[in-house]
Amino acid sequence: MSGPDSAVQAASPPGTAVPPAAPYARPDGKAWFVLVVLCFVYVLNFLDRQIISILAKPIQDELGITDGQLGRITGLYFALVYCILGIPVAWIADRTNRVKVLSFACAIWSAATLFCGLARSYPQLVVGRLAVGVGEAGGVPPSYAIISDYFPPGRRGTALALFNFGPPIGMALGVAFGASMAAAFDWRIAFISLGVVGITTALFVYFFVPEPEKGRLDAPPSAPAVEASAGKIPSAGSGFWSTIRMFFARPVLILTALASGAIQFVTYATLNFTTLFLMREKGMTLQELALYYSILLGVGVAAGMYVSGWLVDRFGQKSKVAYALVPAIGLAAAIPFFLGFVWAPGWPLALLFLIGPTFFNYFYLSPAVTLVQEEVRPDQRVLAGALLLLIMNLIGLGLGPTYLGMASDMFRVANPENSLQLAFYTLTPFYGLAVLLFLWLAHAIRKEEAQRTKP
Repeated sequence: MSGPDSAVQAASPPGTAVPPAAPYARPDGKAWFVLVVLCFVYVLNFLDRQIISILAKPIQDELGITDGQLGRITGLYFALVYCILGIPVAWIADRTNRVKVLSFACAIWSAATLFCGLARSYPQLVVGRLAVGVGEAGGVPPSYAIISDYFPPGRRGTALALFNFGPPIGMALGVAFGASMAAAFDWRIAFISLGVVGITTALFVYFFVPEPEKGRLDAPPSAPAVEASAGKIPSAGSGFWSTIRMFFARPVLILTALASGAIQFVTYATLNFTTLFLMREKGMTLQELALYYSILLGVGVAAGMYVSGWLVDRFGQKSKVAYALVPAIGLAAAIPFFLGFVWAPGWPLALLFLIGPTFFNYFYLSPAVTLVQEEVRPDQRVLAGALLLLIMNLIGLGLGPTYLGMASDMFRVANPENSLQLAFYTLTPFYGLAVLLFLWLAHAIRKEEAQRTKP
């Protein structure tokens, strides 16, 4: 990718935000090509992760698993492997070729998805699911860092927002493709087909995506900036443990992860059980899911991610407080729509209310990812991104679906007809917790910015 004549080798001082790049450092065609390819890999990443939830009803019917078992296999079991392996894989990627790490990871999770389609029992499905987690541990953090080395500061929010179209596209394609295949043939065909496509994509990434030079678009800090930051923000070297200490010592970084985890508790719990909820308690069919719900997911989530990324790029230039206020406002706006979705007596009204949460629930992701990538040095980006995902996913992916499945099983004893509805209602307080944490993050950002401007 073309950039300033003097490609920047020096890293910014430990624990400080990366200064804006030169205004003439614009992303070229290669950068956009890489972004499209990485977004497609993310589509497969999320599609393979969510396909088991999308096809929960036919899988439950054939294998006889409960809501609690479904919650654990889509939540806790997957998240433990995904999060634990994500840190060492990210450390390796920071020090080696990130593109190769990504391609190997894509091949592993795709082969595991294919295996899930061959499972004949719940334990076999668990093994396949764990293997998917092993592969996906090396998927997203390397992509964050690769994109950050193709797009300069001031454009990363939009670029990462476009990259984060992967989940909504994956959700939409998963519902449309998975439900259609299950209705026409068998749920196993959907898993096997996705596995084959993923392995092919992994080979394409390995041979055709170039590894960018680390930090070439990050301008070196001026001497006054270095002096201003000295002693005020925790420093760190580039080592594994020093980067981890830096991350957990900075309130801005840890609050970003905790606030994002709180809302992911809601989003993953909701996402992993919505198709089952719509079919079992709202009366939707697989064919109706493939058409209406897939469109809602694809358009709504993508719009929310893009709008939030655009907002932080625009308002974050004056103050990074926008990285916290944009998610806080969006999540507060989602609450009444979420309650309407859970209450609605039929699926048409439920889908109408679901537009609100589908749009606003993901206002956190692009700001959170961009803030973390901007607040660490180029050689810390993969590991910092993995730490963000570790905390978010342990709380959200690990506990959200697990909790909702257990709650549904508990309510099912006395309320077999609407156990999932009652379980969904209990997610509401977590919206409030997420809003409060993002407001706390806004305070921490203001405090850190004030420290940096002191003489």
